[in-house]
This record gives sequence, C-alpha cells and structure tokens, in this order.
Amino acid sequence: MKIEGEVMFLRSRRLREGTAIRDLVRETELSVKDFIFPIFVVEGQGIKREISSIPNNYHYSIDQLEGVIKEVTEAGVAGVIIFGIPNTKDHIGSSAFDDNGIVQRAVRRIKELNKELFVITDVCMCQYTSHGHCGVLKEWKVDNDASLEYIAKIALSHGKAGADMVAPSDMMDGRVQAIRSVLDENHLTHVGIMSYSAKYASAFYGPFREAASSAPQSGDRKSYQMDPGNRREALKEIEADIQEGADIVMVKPALSYLDIIREGRNMIKVPLAAYSVSGEYVMIKAAAKAGLVNEKSIALETLISIKRAGADIIITYYALEAAKWLRER
Repeated sequence: MKIEGEVMFLRSRRLREGTAIRDLVRETELSVKDFIFPIFVVEGQGIKREISSIPNNYHYSIDQLEGVIKEVTEAGVAGVIIFGIPNTKDHIGSSAFDDNGIVQRAVRRIKELNKELFVITDVCMCQYTSHGHCGVLKEWKVDNDASLEYIAKIALSHGKAGADMVAPSDMMDGRVQAIRSVLDENHLTHVGIMSYSAKYASAFYGPFREAASSAPQSGDRKSYQMDPGNRREALKEIEADIQEGADIVMVKPALSYLDIIREGRNMIKVPLAAYSVSGEYVMIKAAAKAGLVNEKSIALETLISIKRAGADIIITYYALEAAKWLRER
C-alpha cells in the first residue's frame, strides 16, 4: 500500500528473480558468430607446437591446418585471421608479398579445406622485416609513404590467394586508401578491408610478439601506433579509415579501451571489431592456473563486456574454448 506523498522506490530485483526472467531481459548475448580465431602459420612440416607465451594456442605448419580448421568449423566460429611467420627476413619484408609466401599458401590450403570459412589475413611487415618494424626504414625512421607501396603489395598478394578480407595492422597513414586502390585495380573489389584503425602502442602485445617473432630490433612503435592516453585521436583515425574505404574498423587492444569501442560504436555505422589481445588472454590464464579465478566465468564476462561496449566482432584467443562453454550453458 502506497502512503500519500511517499515516493515508491524502484524494485529492479523483480527482473532478477529467476533464470527465465534474467534470460528474457538480458540486453547483451554472446554468440560463437561474434568470434574470429587467430591462427599462426609457420614454415616446415608436421608442426603443431604450443606457443609458450600464449597457452593452448599453436604454431601450425600448412600440412597441419586441417585439424584446427575442423575445430573452428565444428565450433561454429565465424572466421579466422591468419598470421604468418616466415623463415627469411629482409629490410623490405619481401617474403610478405611473395605469392608463394607462408600466408598466401595457408589461405589457399584453408580454402581447400573449407571454402565457406571466412578468412582474414593480417597485413603488416613486422614479422617479415629484419629490423622488426611495420614499414620500411629511412635513416632508422619508418618512412610512411614509402611503406604504403609494400603494404599494398602484401594486401594484393593475399587477395589473389583467396583471402576474403585483409586487415592492415601497420598504422601507416593512408594505407587503407592504398590497399583499396590496388585491390580494385586488380579486379578484387570483393575483397574487404578490416582496418586496425585505433591500434594503441600497448604493453599488452608482449606474448604475441614472442609468438610471431615480431619485436622491433631497435626503438619502439610509438611513432606510428597510438598513445594510450588519446581518445579523440582514435575517433579521428576511425573516421579517416572509413573515408578511405574500410569496411570494418577495429580497436586494439579491447579490455583497456572499452571507452574507445563505445565511442566508436556511437559515432559510426560500419561494423566495429575489437581485438582481445594476447596480454589480456594470458593474464586470465595465469590467474586461473594460480587458482585465483574461475577461468570460464571470467573469460566469458570479459568477452561479453567487449560486446556490451559495442563490438560487433571479437578477435579472441578464447574463441574455441568460449564456443565450447557457450554450448554447455
């Protein structure tokens, strides 16, 4: 009974009373179709080797891809993103745009195994250059405009190999326009671009750099990757990439940049991806191994926070494990 003049308080708990009502009113749901799974491909034969810095993820030689592609397909994961680790490196990363390079051959093999699986390729130079930077050097500085030619050549070679989408991660100004132009000129208008638009110079990349042998041999990447303190700059980068022709934009890392994901989502109409990077993944793994957290619960909570912030697509090393956990619910 309400007494006259008394303000009735909100009874939000009525919508939390049981599982059925909580399911009915849940605002954000995770799906395996949200996930992209990273795959690291190496030269050689018969190789399926666990990556010491990223537990439960592996280096695969091309002849061993069948197993992981079967896992991805059976899990219902939407697609994969391919990272190549070559045997040879030089100052211009020439193996990156070799039509018979590691990524190019991996793409062709994956499409033989499952032509319907959506295949994205990481487009960068750091794994392929002897100096470990994401572009060509001039007087020990990354030359932005000279690098565009090579970045575009890499993307073109991936498109010719059968990639559905290329994902430039180099953070050179103008790269999306350069890639879109060369793809279109070569009748690859169907190949999409997922741009690493807001890629921060983050300490969370450490385990990946060990996995991909991509750490710079001198200096750092702060002259081309973004300052973690900058928010408005991220929105500017996202907008510029869309204007240049990006089909999907990305924020990387994810967990420490949920504010950027949300602001980007509010600003744009194209799909937005978030890369939950290696450092985010291994922190949970390490805490779980130490018995400090429930891995399944905290991993799924982390992923749903990324989606709730506004990500349409989540690139995650947890894709296969999360798919299993979601089926068990």
